[in-house]
Amino acid sequence: MTRSLFRPLLPALIALALATAPALAAGTWNRGNSADPESLDPHKTSTVYEAHILRDLFEGLVMQDGISDLVPGAAESWTVSDDGTVYTFKIRDDAVWSNGDPVTAGDFVYSLRRLQDPTTGAEYASMLYVVKGAEEVNTGKGKPEDLAVRAIDDKTLEITLKAPTPYFLEMLTHQAAYPVHKPSIDTLGAEWIKPGNLVSNGAFTLTEFVPNDHIKLTKNPKFHAADTVALDVVNYVPTEDRSTAIKRFEAGELDSNDDLPTEQLADLRAKFGDQIKIGPYLGTYYYAVKLDKQPWENAKLRRAISMAIDRDFLAEKVWGNSMIPAYSMVPPGIEGYTPATADYADMTQLDREDAAQAILTELGYGPDKPLKLEIRYNTSENHKNTAVAIQEQLKPLGIDVTMVNTDTKTHYGLLEQKGDFDYARAAWIADYKDPESFLGISRKASGNNYSNYDSPAFEAAMDTAAAAGGDPAKRFEELAKAEKILVDDLANTPLLFYSFHNIVSPKLSGWQENVMDVHPSRYVSKN
Repeated sequence: MTRSLFRPLLPALIALALATAPALAAGTWNRGNSADPESLDPHKTSTVYEAHILRDLFEGLVMQDGISDLVPGAAESWTVSDDGTVYTFKIRDDAVWSNGDPVTAGDFVYSLRRLQDPTTGAEYASMLYVVKGAEEVNTGKGKPEDLAVRAIDDKTLEITLKAPTPYFLEMLTHQAAYPVHKPSIDTLGAEWIKPGNLVSNGAFTLTEFVPNDHIKLTKNPKFHAADTVALDVVNYVPTEDRSTAIKRFEAGELDSNDDLPTEQLADLRAKFGDQIKIGPYLGTYYYAVKLDKQPWENAKLRRAISMAIDRDFLAEKVWGNSMIPAYSMVPPGIEGYTPATADYADMTQLDREDAAQAILTELGYGPDKPLKLEIRYNTSENHKNTAVAIQEQLKPLGIDVTMVNTDTKTHYGLLEQKGDFDYARAAWIADYKDPESFLGISRKASGNNYSNYDSPAFEAAMDTAAAAGGDPAKRFEELAKAEKILVDDLANTPLLFYSFHNIVSPKLSGWQENVMDVHPSRYVSKN
């Protein structure tokens, strides 16, 4: 009776199920992304998790392709003055916003002024200090119109730099340099970034945002290269629990994930074969140190802790030989640059531990006065296992380590707001293939200077390097001097150099390995 009643409805029910199941839909990439974004405002973001999404929603003057090479974006072409300081961009005629408004040079003038406006609170404002007038505007010493960015006409944008900056074009691929839609912000205020409100100029538009569940992007038919975009939908799924992400991948609910539980790496390789993607990645895994808090203002104490951490163990045992021990902030792989490493990098681990113990004894720490240290980290089995290993390594030296775990949004929110901590897990992935990307975050003005490092010697060295922009070899030499100051001061504690850790279904075509681990959805298709 029941069977015969429902049999006529069965085809309709199946059709409905297929229509509402994104994991089974053709042209849909269910993309595991390590965390939800704090914001989708390009000028108020700082993490890789946010960059993945914003790269799909917006298009800067210049962008990166599927192997992280530079390609024209909203600008179809550009010229550079003989002295390397004036860039003139031609905005493509077919560049439009998702609501049909034309993208103009004035949009970039507005957006770059907004980035430097101190009331915006952009963490990346200092990155664009290479633009003439930017620092003055951002520090309240200049007016917005003092920023050397001007619209010659609706389709011609001119940007003047303080000095030749070899990495400037690569810098423009960062989300901080993306344009935003002024009429939307003027009308909607902070609500402009919500689904249904967000007007963007990239290959996709924002359709849904369900926190802790998914962010749905839909192909933008008004995008100038829409006919080359194969995907109809990209679902960004937050996957802070890497083990659960693997289970979802195996069940077909995810087509990829941007991280792996590294303690399972050997088993994952055996099970998934070449679906596991691991390779060189321009990134540094480090611990930020609260330098303006006792007792961490003592550089000798920071040195003892750094020396006591066995990075070889972390790389081999915790990360399954998928990471490299780090003794500098700049990772290897930037052509022409030799990172400045810590002077104890060539010591044996036993000698380092002996030297660390001697420093602790000199400073009065011991059984009667144990050093208490709190490590904060964002949710991930990998970060937890790293912190636990360091806790065990420091215990024999009489250091009492406790740990605090929070979700990624809360963790980075605390760091960005200069909150209270001792040591905190952080990472820096290159925004552009240049040492400055890793060193600039420790400048006093940087919103990503979580440690509140403030060194006149380091600032002067960075300024000297910037002034040498016209001589690449001299510039790298000066940057290495700046890095040596940073490393010796132990403003941060570098631990490991990254490799990318991805799992990718063979159903995806166009996903290509690269040192930036950049995978714009517009270049990917699903079979």
